[in-house]
Amino acid sequence: MKKPIYLLALLMSLLMFSQTSAAWTISDNIRIDSKVLNYALQYRVYTPPNMKKSDKLPTIYLADGQWYISSGNMVKILNREIKSGNIKPVIAVFVDNRNPDNLSENRRNQQFFCNPDYVSFYQKELLPTIDSNYPTSTDRKDRVIQGLSFGGYNAACFGLMAHQQFGGISMQSPANSKMLKALQVKFKASEKLPIKLFLSFGNIGDNQIEGRKFKTVLHDKGYEMLYKEVDFGHSWENWGPLLDDSLRHFFAPGE
Repeated sequence: MKKPIYLLALLMSLLMFSQTSAAWTISDNIRIDSKVLNYALQYRVYTPPNMKKSDKLPTIYLADGQWYISSGNMVKILNREIKSGNIKPVIAVFVDNRNPDNLSENRRNQQFFCNPDYVSFYQKELLPTIDSNYPTSTDRKDRVIQGLSFGGYNAACFGLMAHQQFGGISMQSPANSKMLKALQVKFKASEKLPIKLFLSFGNIGDNQIEGRKFKTVLHDKGYEMLYKEVDFGHSWENWGPLLDDSLRHFFAPGE
């Protein structure tokens, strides 16, 4: 019987804070047994160089986290952007959407579509676990959630459903045209929410027509937003080169 406590994460944090490390680290997969979802998930945590126990660092949570590591080279980008001073030191939580006991089972279709249980998992289980084991800021303005494709739609859902916890919403090519139309309706009907936005699309078969309409809805609502459109399709050729833009939008020094 698996214990619903997170001994591995706790042990890692104790080892991490035994001394200040001059190097960045990324953890192995850490398992979390969710009572809300009634199944286990896994995630990896990037920590910046020179992190101290007394820090209050901003945090970015990445849906499809395993892809941001393997295809997006995001660890390398985080290192470069922090070292160059383009962004503040930040902790990144790469949340894997797959069943940790069967990696061929991808759960994104049941997690990412404004699923209230998935949102509740973050609010009640994942955020408290991260905040208790790493030197994070608990200010909502210092938390960002980011995703691509269906994960981008998930980020939009968190903007609507979890803005009490997340002040930054980063959406790369969110979903498809039908879902973008739904987002237009939901954000237009909603009061202006206390969130800062990043939104991007490719302009080759990336649902950019509805994406531009969504951008207009957000602009007309008065959201603080960085919008990017690039000459690629629904692929990492589009998403990868925009990762530094997103990071700088949310974590620029002095912000």
